[in-house]
Amino acid sequence: MKGKDFKKLFSFFGPAYLIGVGYMDPGNWATDLAGGSSFEYKLVWVLMLSNILALFLQNLSTRFGIITGIDLARASRKYYPPKINFILYLLAEIAVTACDLAEIIGMAIGLKLLFGIPLIYGIYITFLDSFLILFLMGKKMKRLEIFIIGMISIISFSFLIELFMVKLNWVPIARGFVPSEIHGEALFIALGIIGATVMPHNLYLHSYLVSHQHKKGDEKANLQSTKFALWDTGIALNIAFLVNLSILILAAAAFHSRGFNKVAELEDAHRLLKHILGSTSSTLFGIALIASGQSSTITGTLAGQVIMEGYINIRLKPWLRRLITRSLALIPATLTLHFAGLNSLNGLLIISQIILSIQLCFAIIPLLQFNSLKAWMGNLSLSYPVKIFGWISVLFIIAINSYYLLSNISGLLTWTGDKGRFWFILSWIGLISGFLFLIFLILEPILNKARSKEFAKETKEISLRGLNEVC
Repeated sequence: MKGKDFKKLFSFFGPAYLIGVGYMDPGNWATDLAGGSSFEYKLVWVLMLSNILALFLQNLSTRFGIITGIDLARASRKYYPPKINFILYLLAEIAVTACDLAEIIGMAIGLKLLFGIPLIYGIYITFLDSFLILFLMGKKMKRLEIFIIGMISIISFSFLIELFMVKLNWVPIARGFVPSEIHGEALFIALGIIGATVMPHNLYLHSYLVSHQHKKGDEKANLQSTKFALWDTGIALNIAFLVNLSILILAAAAFHSRGFNKVAELEDAHRLLKHILGSTSSTLFGIALIASGQSSTITGTLAGQVIMEGYINIRLKPWLRRLITRSLALIPATLTLHFAGLNSLNGLLIISQIILSIQLCFAIIPLLQFNSLKAWMGNLSLSYPVKIFGWISVLFIIAINSYYLLSNISGLLTWTGDKGRFWFILSWIGLISGFLFLIFLILEPILNKARSKEFAKETKEISLRGLNEVC
């Protein structure tokens, strides 16, 4: 590789770290701790599969952004009818709120662990991180990326030190990479791991970052740019994978091996680490937790703005957008803490990750369809083998979500009285509606051939640079 190529490669490093930090947010911690403490290393392969899916989908996101010069949300507004586009927007906003909810809970717990601040006050203190975010967003993007890389370094080194403090048995860890059958509670946690790892709002943000940071060129230049972006994505997401793997291994080695098989709560993990490995370990855990929540919230803020601006063409001031997202996330956190108590927050944390897993289906279907459109992608549209792998991934995610939701809906029948029947009927209506909407999204290009042809003709008449302005 020539010196000029190295310089260009270096210019691509940065955006993926804004994405990668979202893959190690507090929601990941809860699912990784639950998986390691309950099932030792049996869910390692789920974590690895999630990382493979994340690499694949984020690469599709960067390809689309670089080649077309527009982001996924703007493309949805251009391609889909207004009503369909608005539904996709609402689902994307739910994902951003669910992610922010995880960051609120993680930050509040981290503040309590390190400084003894009560959770209810910690939740409201998280409002203050908006000022740090607004300050960073007012600077150059590279400075923001450097800040994120600093936070990732703190998280990574904290868990690296903790792994040195615990005795590891590498044979069962290696066996954990071999896929095995999972069901019941293991499936619940596995679904949370997938939702926490493959985050839908990051697909929107990544396509936006690369489309604005790098100028679109000819086919050869675009192909080279996608390869450079793949390096950036691969390094950042594999760092995130190693952090998540470290958390799961730490939970298995420190907790499961000593008979603590139900350590899903961050506070319990902190307390047990202090008891088993000493105060240094528990302090590192708290520091890494705060760094994780603080850095992940930046990703959520940027993604929320990209989604709102792209889908419905509304651009709010950063402070207003931030306060709206944070306020929506504060409501379930405060109500859960008030009515259900401290012990329910961790359950809410895992539920937020399952919401992300469900929403992922509604993000990756348009992503695959747009990457397959020759009207936008030209000769760099997806090949048939890649399309097949992509749709297998979609069907896999839909299948595990459907299985989990069906098993839980049937459990509502055990509730007595009108309450059980109400939630049973409501859940079925929601499940069927969501499933029909997914089918519509998949078949939409076939059902609307006339509109698709008109769209293809329209996009051929304008340059991709012009398309960026039209959108």
